[in-house]
Amino acid sequence: MNPEDMKFCQSCGMPMSDEHFASEKDGSKSEDYCKYCYLDGEFTSDITMEEMIDYSAPKAAEVTGMSEDEARKMCAEMFPKLKRWMK
Repeated sequence: MNPEDMKFCQSCGMPMSDEHFASEKDGSKSEDYCKYCYLDGEFTSDITMEEMIDYSAPKAAEVTGMSEDEARKMCAEMFPKLKRWMK
């Protein structure tokens, strides 16, 4: 897959491949959210953006090899631009 075509969950920022996409109420594939954040047309948890950053930063650090502080900074810059968190 071309990096420019990569889809990211619009809630947690996770890069998504086919097995990660969530489902809508009608069973169709959600183009915006991963199955961990969104299922059957609803978010799986009632969480604030700050709580999502707290949850996601350690995982992002582990996957990317960056420090948790760097991952937290990256999440804090990216999350306000994601569909779920835009005001």
